[in-house]
Amino acid sequence: MKRHAGLAVITAALLLMTNAAIAQEATTEPSGKTAGDFMVRVRALGVIPADNADIDPIGGDTDLSNTATPEIDISYFITDNIALELIAATTHHDVWADDTDLGDVNLGDVWLLPPTLLLQYHFLSKGTVSPYVGAGINYSIFYGVDEPNHSIIEDVDYENNLGWALQAGVDVRIADNWYVNADVKRLFLNTDASINHGAIKADVDVDPWIFGMGLGYKF
Repeated sequence: MKRHAGLAVITAALLLMTNAAIAQEATTEPSGKTAGDFMVRVRALGVIPADNADIDPIGGDTDLSNTATPEIDISYFITDNIALELIAATTHHDVWADDTDLGDVNLGDVWLLPPTLLLQYHFLSKGTVSPYVGAGINYSIFYGVDEPNHSIIEDVDYENNLGWALQAGVDVRIADNWYVNADVKRLFLNTDASINHGAIKADVDVDPWIFGMGLGYKF
């Protein structure tokens, strides 16, 4: 009788320990994206302007060079599926005016800083693979203009402007709170350029495609 009582106690203890271990393991499982979480990502970007312009009075079109740059962003999850993402990166572009009445004209180079705020929806936020889409606004700041060293162009100014952004991407969880990320964005941004103190004016749609890959950490 005592033996049976001892076995019952041991069995009950083992069951309690097993249940406790299962419960502890469940609490240590990655929770996925959850309301109140922050996620920081670092990406490498390829930036491809899809620019076109109206240049008055010399005609022609603009040509902004493709470029690569690092980017950092931070997301805050309002709910398990809805997040706000703030993106910061800066890019450097060589600028030409092609097929004008003056021929192909070097307009120097410029730096572009388009801080962008996006509202996102994350599908399958608890899953290992979680795609998302987003839309938002950006404010494009042109700075560091380096004017060309030739007699045709003496002065180039760009107007900062408000624009729009669309986004699609995916986070893939690789370990606990670490994610691999791939992302594509389209920015719709415009600037009015003034050349030679306003003698030449250009209405430029820069509208870059931005392709990114990187690593994210959720906390």
